[in-house]
Amino acid sequence: MSDHRHQKRIKIMQDLFACTFSEENQARCLEEKDPESTVYRILQHIEEIDARLQQVAPERPLAEINQVDLSIMRTIVFESDNKETPVKVLINEAVEMAKEFGSESSSRFVNGVLATLLVPKEGLPPEEEDESTNKEPNHLEEQKEEIRE
Repeated sequence: MSDHRHQKRIKIMQDLFACTFSEENQARCLEEKDPESTVYRILQHIEEIDARLQQVAPERPLAEINQVDLSIMRTIVFESDNKETPVKVLINEAVEMAKEFGSESSSRFVNGVLATLLVPKEGLPPEEEDESTNKEPNHLEEQKEEIRE
């Protein structure tokens, strides 16, 4: 039922999780992965992605964040930076992956962090709001409030 893009994001997240499980795994992935692969490219930018994540969730050091949640957020932030996928679609994808692979509170945490990081303070542009009104429910506003607390 889920589309190929969703399945591809899951595969990237899982590969990224495996590659970042330890520094040794990360080094091995950088040696073995195709430099054109998404996981390789995320690993090349992981420090800047992590800095951005840490900036919006300073109360949760990266070492204390569930590694699945971190892999989901890294995947989505990278896609946001490198593709034209609408922000709302990316956040909804992250929430769905967090529900499927994360802990009980993962979807709320991932949603709050990504909404704070990816949604401009003035909100989504009207064209993105219009495109997404018939899609998944909007989790953004309540989660943006939670992350600010």
